[in-house]
Amino acid sequence: MLNLAQLLHVPHVDNGLQYDVSPDGRRLVFSWNKTGGWELYEMRLHEKGASTSPLPVSQKQGSKFSPLHSPDGTMLAYALDLDGSESYHIFIHDLSTNTCRDLTPQIAYAHQPNISWSPDCKMLAVLSDKHGQFALHLLPVDGTPGRLIKNVFHPCWDAKWSPDGQWIAIEAESTASDRSLYIMPVNRPRKGIRVNTTQLKIDGQLLNAQQPAWSPDSKFLAFSGENDEWHDIGLFNVETQEITWVNESEGDDTQPAWSRKGECLGWVHSEGARTSFQFKKGNDAVKQKKIGDGVHYFPRFTGDELVILYEDPHHPCDLWKINLESGTLQQLTNSLPDDLRDEEFIQPEEVWYSGRDGTRVPALLYRPRNAGPNSPAVISIHGGPNWLYQFLWQPMMSHLASRGWTVLAPNYRGSTGYGKKWQNASRYDMGGVDMEDCAAGVQYLIDNDLADKNKIAVTGRSHGGFLTMSCLTSHPELWAVGSAVVPFLNWFKSHKDSREDLQHWNIENMGDPEDNRELWTARSPYFFLDRVTAPVQMICGGNDPRCPASDSIEARDKLVELGKQVELLIYKDEGHAFLDINNVMDADEKCVQFMAKVLEK
Repeated sequence: MLNLAQLLHVPHVDNGLQYDVSPDGRRLVFSWNKTGGWELYEMRLHEKGASTSPLPVSQKQGSKFSPLHSPDGTMLAYALDLDGSESYHIFIHDLSTNTCRDLTPQIAYAHQPNISWSPDCKMLAVLSDKHGQFALHLLPVDGTPGRLIKNVFHPCWDAKWSPDGQWIAIEAESTASDRSLYIMPVNRPRKGIRVNTTQLKIDGQLLNAQQPAWSPDSKFLAFSGENDEWHDIGLFNVETQEITWVNESEGDDTQPAWSRKGECLGWVHSEGARTSFQFKKGNDAVKQKKIGDGVHYFPRFTGDELVILYEDPHHPCDLWKINLESGTLQQLTNSLPDDLRDEEFIQPEEVWYSGRDGTRVPALLYRPRNAGPNSPAVISIHGGPNWLYQFLWQPMMSHLASRGWTVLAPNYRGSTGYGKKWQNASRYDMGGVDMEDCAAGVQYLIDNDLADKNKIAVTGRSHGGFLTMSCLTSHPELWAVGSAVVPFLNWFKSHKDSREDLQHWNIENMGDPEDNRELWTARSPYFFLDRVTAPVQMICGGNDPRCPASDSIEARDKLVELGKQVELLIYKDEGHAFLDINNVMDADEKCVQFMAKVLEK
């Protein structure tokens, strides 16, 4: 059996936020929890005789993410999270003096971790909710106060300054789970008249677009946009305002990246559980490279080579280099310890099963070697909900399968990766059709002799924690035990206690809480806790801005009052995503122990 503590202690390079290559292409900087905390590391590229071993850039309090070199290569900007609350501080690290400055000390508001340098290195474009909504601010690096320069009145996620300094591209939430891109002029008069901000449209309709990437000459903005059912890579011509598509394919194309001279454009191509890197030069055909049958992230060009993140069920997320001409691969970071290299990790299978309404639901199945009709099993529900299970490094699932538990991981309606209709199928029905898709997995396990019908658990994180509690209250007869990690249970309370950007998402996807009170009530498991029959565990972060722990505390108190078996664990110094490796290990081990008391008795 794989040791869970050992697996959880394996580090990985951060795959949720950007890393960076220096302007001269010689240095790579990234966030890595190699020693248990999230620190910035640097390694050299393309230097003969230079050490290629990653070295820490700095070691100070807090978790550091999203490093970005200044255009002259002398400074790093990065986001720092002190307590898991995602109220990031924006720091500057001077590489010549090895000193750091907090540009946002003593803040009482939050920043997004996505930042962008002005070409003259004097300003940062940052996204701050200082005035109650994430909007675009300019923050001088000399420490003087920043200022709000654009509020699009939708929560902003990302900002990219054009290399010529004339434009800033802003990514913001739109309707449902869509995003929208705005092109804002920066001190750019034309014939004495200021140019207006442009929002990307096609045929007069707003375009669902995200992940802006400027060409080196600033003439084009590449993006990932909805083109019929899938996301393809588009190009916006700044001067003509025209949009063209670089490719049109089945599967989602995301994370566009330009080569340093702009002659080549690359992106991540996704088909179900696997991804690859694709690229195109001029009018040439699209070419493809990949590390393996796993998941690739954040491609970055360095001359004729590419740096990219990669992970799969056998390897944690690490940085790799691909020679685009020869296809030669080089692993740059090495997170997997030697004593795990020969361990047997169960490779998940892509399966489809019948939902409760007959719709086919995609999922990953971790089938233990001796799986049978007497096996314990777990339905593991992903968060988001706009996310999906792919061929990822999953220590928990690997451990559960190694101890003989079958694990089914549904990509329920509301998940990304299976087309726009699938992703939007749960809008105004969250906790309904998505929950039913997860619950239907029980019958699949029983019909295929993969589980004992009396030994099936349900667990999930974030939206998956919400769906865990929805499953336990809607179909109590199916479950032997449940563990909900950073869940919410009461749409009304969670909405009231959340940030404005999270409230915006709730309204876009579940309607106004007053106008849709009946729906919000029906989809809140808090109001149906009397139906629970299985032991319930809830695991929370005390500083969680997304699913506040207060929601679970009220649910725990109500379950106790009802005489139900319940356990609540709160990690007071953590947020939505636990950052301290000791807390990660403790929480996951206690989750397994809680389920094992029932499934293995």
